[in-house]
Amino acid sequence: MAIFVLRNKLSVMKRLTLILVALMWLPLASFAQNNLSQEDISNIESYIEQIRTDWQIPGMGVSVQKDGELLLCKGFGVKNLSNPGEMVDPHTLFQIGSVTKSFTAYLLATLVEEGLISWDDTVKKILPDFKLYDPWVTEHLQVKDLTSHRTGIGRQVGTYIANLGYDREDIYKMMELIKPSYTFRGAYQYNNITFIPAAMIIEKVTGKSWEDNIRERIFEPLGMTGSTINGEGFAEARNVALPYEFLSKEGKMVINPLYGEEQALWWLTVIGPAGSICCPPADLIKWAQFQLDGGKVGDKQLISKDNMDYLHRGITITSQSESKTTLYGHCWFIEQSKKGRLFFHTGTTWGMTTLCVFVPELNLALTIQVNSEAPSEPRYAVLRRVIDLCLDLEDYDYNADFLKEWYSNATKKAEEEAKAAAEKVVEPAPESKLLVGKYTKDPLFGDAWVTLEKGKLYIKVGKQGWKHEMTHVSGNTYKFRSDGTGFEIKFKFEEGQKKAASFEVDFKQGEEFGSWTRLSK
Repeated sequence: MAIFVLRNKLSVMKRLTLILVALMWLPLASFAQNNLSQEDISNIESYIEQIRTDWQIPGMGVSVQKDGELLLCKGFGVKNLSNPGEMVDPHTLFQIGSVTKSFTAYLLATLVEEGLISWDDTVKKILPDFKLYDPWVTEHLQVKDLTSHRTGIGRQVGTYIANLGYDREDIYKMMELIKPSYTFRGAYQYNNITFIPAAMIIEKVTGKSWEDNIRERIFEPLGMTGSTINGEGFAEARNVALPYEFLSKEGKMVINPLYGEEQALWWLTVIGPAGSICCPPADLIKWAQFQLDGGKVGDKQLISKDNMDYLHRGITITSQSESKTTLYGHCWFIEQSKKGRLFFHTGTTWGMTTLCVFVPELNLALTIQVNSEAPSEPRYAVLRRVIDLCLDLEDYDYNADFLKEWYSNATKKAEEEAKAAAEKVVEPAPESKLLVGKYTKDPLFGDAWVTLEKGKLYIKVGKQGWKHEMTHVSGNTYKFRSDGTGFEIKFKFEEGQKKAASFEVDFKQGEEFGSWTRLSK
């Protein structure tokens, strides 16, 4: 009997030990007070202002919603540095960039919900004219592959095609020419243009444009009344933040306002389903909260929780360290660490950056919008501070670490650039008149013209008829800017010919689209 009691006590102690060990590994969120006081909100606001100053950010819009209560929805700084009286407010419009991808993925989920498509349907089944470089991948690519960045198309390949004046249909057809950079479903490589066929599926099945679906299936039911779409919508807005580029020059931060063509609004429209939605802080927080609520708006379930959970399910590991693992689902990153699990997506366009976050374990939704192409670190610093406050942890200045690293890298970059400039040898340019003429490629890419006007060389390429000045780089290589992006163009002279025989444009991501060949002799 005594032996039984002893064994029973040991068994209980063993169970208690196992329970204590298990509790040690639970996320800290399980023990957190999970609330934010007014003092915490003041802390966050002060931290945002510090970050904004340190990174020379003109304006920010930040929203924090906790336990269903909107605790912060505020503008910081100005919309335009030239008009210091025009402050950012909760209704100031920002471009949200790639956060748009989660909207497109959600539209696909609604079609799955309605039984109009399946995630396992092949793209070819819905879009019979769909073609990729590899015929086997063309036949087997599924709808779910378009929104998970594992099609075989390389990182950012095709992103800058639109900046030369090509439209969505053009890029859709060009996808057949892009050689795969990795094995189909063999890796995660972030890409924008796969969202063009995703949008075409939505349009084919619903009979309505991607834009109309966004308005009717998302903006209207969520009450996102201040949001708009594409370059046209942004250009027409009144209460709007001006975009600013962010550069590292000689080890220092440099910001410049972007006007006109430098805002790349044509690109914004063409890349549409991957990055063209524009929201004010008061609206974007509704999208984050909608994710947190599992597809509900108030008491109305717009989509089943199962279909919403599908979007939030991790598919591919994107990074892993001792402290955290990050996966990618259908247009959401899922980060798991000892502090819990958070879902987020970033967004970057010309002069605008965004972070949209929801944390189920904390019942927290957070959005950060910036009218500067400052790196992601300022946004992450705000995010980390908010989470620490929710977990009742001691303040830590993530921003100080990020700044120190940025300046260290900027100094190294400046030294490398100075060395490269000192060693650079510029080869002489050919006579300008030898480049002048009409060049042709094929019906998809169209013709191009090089002209000489008042001593300056110009190129007209792409289907919009845009004309841009070319400046010499070295030898037969020139550069020009189009829709906010710089391109290099290299002319080739055939042996025995005095005039240039052809040229190639560098599409910036290693695309091999071939040459434009001279027509006029």
